[in-house]
Amino acid sequence: MSTVPASPGFGQSIWLVAQREIMARLRSKAFVISTIILFVVMIGALVVGGLVAKHQSDTPVAAVGSSAALFEDVPGYDVTEVATVDEAEKLVSDGTVDAAVVPDDSPVGVRLIGETDVPTSLLTQFSISPTVTLLDENAENPLIVYFVALGFGLVFFMSAMTFGQVIAQSVVEEKQTRVVEILMSAISVRALLAGKVIGNSILAFAQIAALAVLSIIGLTVIGQNELLLGLGTPIVWFVAFFAIGFVLLAAMFAATGSMVSRQEDIGSTTTPVTMLVMIPYFLVIFFHDNPLVLTIMSYVPFSAPVGMPMRLFLGTAQWWEPILSLVVLAASAALVVMLGSRIYENSLLKMGSRVKWGDALKR
Repeated sequence: MSTVPASPGFGQSIWLVAQREIMARLRSKAFVISTIILFVVMIGALVVGGLVAKHQSDTPVAAVGSSAALFEDVPGYDVTEVATVDEAEKLVSDGTVDAAVVPDDSPVGVRLIGETDVPTSLLTQFSISPTVTLLDENAENPLIVYFVALGFGLVFFMSAMTFGQVIAQSVVEEKQTRVVEILMSAISVRALLAGKVIGNSILAFAQIAALAVLSIIGLTVIGQNELLLGLGTPIVWFVAFFAIGFVLLAAMFAATGSMVSRQEDIGSTTTPVTMLVMIPYFLVIFFHDNPLVLTIMSYVPFSAPVGMPMRLFLGTAQWWEPILSLVVLAASAALVVMLGSRIYENSLLKMGSRVKWGDALKR
């Protein structure tokens, strides 16, 4: 006597769909190539930024009195001689020089003055480390800040867009080929949506984690240990924010993708979601040094994965702020997932013209 095999449970159904999504992506040459390109671009930008900040030809320095003699026949420095320490500090403050060398009563005979730091190449000129005075110990190198903002923004933008568009295209392909009808005969619509979101979220999270590891290795290789220490906590928070933020975006891409039946029509419904991914990227690039804009970004769900890590890197966020921002993001993600699930259920079996928003959202 034959028995009918039992239908998979809800959890098992989700995992089956997630595995299917993961294997489909890993077998895709386009996905593999785009991932490699992302890795190369990001590591290249990070390494170039670190090297540019570390190795600048003809480092401009100010020298007071007899200190200028230290640079005679020493290549790689553009020395400006001044009469007083106050003049040297002014040149450092306004950015005319990277550091100043002034006489003092220490065994070395001089001390170094910098705005936020002192070039490593200048420190290595002395057999005994001289005293270093920083005019602004809390400020960051503008060039480093720009490259860090570019890194966070680009990783968020490319990963969210790559996986988001893949989810939307997968949903439409299943509708167009009627595969979705077969799937729905075996598992529930919510399990299908959850599996798609979880499967692609696992891949996106793995991609971000790999980028974090490669960034640490790259900074270590080029000797940017101070930058690495400063980026450690922001990178960890970025991964946490991205993991939750991507679930929010994935649900939106799946829901908006289910509203159309042809690949050619995907843009008509996913454009608003695409804009929500693009806006944080441009904001963090153009306003990476604007405290007000970064503060607002750190509490808006779509931009928090970029805004809060930048504030942590700059040291302008209180210890409790990333926790509060993450709670806001998680609550927003839960709400969006519920709405996305309703749109997905109402639209998945409707073929032909685009499903209207009113019909997609109705109970």
